[in-house]
Amino acid sequence: MTKSPFLQSVESFMIARRYSRRTISTYLYWMKYFIVFNNKQHPSDLGNVDIERFLTFLAVDRHVSAATQAIALNAIVFLKTKFLKQEVGHLTQFSRSRRQRKLPIVLSRTEVSALIGQTSGVTKLMVSLLYGSGLRRMELLRLRIKDIDFDYCQLQVWNSKEEKHRLTTLAEELIEQLKLQISQVKAVLAEDINNKEYAGVELPDSLADKDKETAFQLDWHYLFPASKNSPDPESSLLRRHHFDESALNKKIKQAAALAGIEKQVSSHTLRHSFATHLLQSGADIRRVQQQLGHADVKTTEIYTHVLKQGAQGVQSPLSNL
Repeated sequence: MTKSPFLQSVESFMIARRYSRRTISTYLYWMKYFIVFNNKQHPSDLGNVDIERFLTFLAVDRHVSAATQAIALNAIVFLKTKFLKQEVGHLTQFSRSRRQRKLPIVLSRTEVSALIGQTSGVTKLMVSLLYGSGLRRMELLRLRIKDIDFDYCQLQVWNSKEEKHRLTTLAEELIEQLKLQISQVKAVLAEDINNKEYAGVELPDSLADKDKETAFQLDWHYLFPASKNSPDPESSLLRRHHFDESALNKKIKQAAALAGIEKQVSSHTLRHSFATHLLQSGADIRRVQQQLGHADVKTTEIYTHVLKQGAQGVQSPLSNL
């Protein structure tokens, strides 16, 4: 996306506050859209009426989902309140998106097994964790060695800013594979430390400026590191980042094709399958909510609709003959 000097300054503002690259890219997209929609007026000259008109356009003309409309609103409010230091009043005079959320695609247990069976090595471990622990793709890739609790068979999963975390289950069947992966990361780290230009792993804000040695400790390194070092896009320091998310997506789709699965499969499909299979097994929905890290149980309830999707909860009379 071509950025104006204004949006470049917003980008620098967000980078300085260590927002994730994904959030920055998403917010800049909606900020630019908002500005263009309003005939390229400076956002400091735009008020609540302009914001509400844009949100109505997204719902009525673009038919975006409620979630997409909410993201656009968050981006605009961030621009006005955080960057421009302007107040935004209560926004009520706009049409809310009525587009219903699609039911998530879920794999059967047989399909999950077939998918995993078409993977090997580190890819197999990543796919197994996505399904076995209900992780989002970036939660998996941002896992650090310190986040694994072998004694209690659980993972500590942090949000993008590493400020909040939840605990989720870890399958005992993966422990030996995980220990092997850690030994491989240890070997990679030993090589990196011999490189005088290596600046260690990227640390969360709370540690980045306090303890430089922590960046070289094994526990803080990513469980799934990139295949080679590269300059940090923000600091230009040489670091080893985590495994590339697009490469993981590609491997999952390839495995699904080899397994003969005709559904649209992504990393999130495995998370959806984790939640649905837990509920099928009789797990309490509140417990599933905690495992997934949903703030609102209503988000988790979508999976109860998946369970009813096939026959609306009705057993075929043929089964009783």
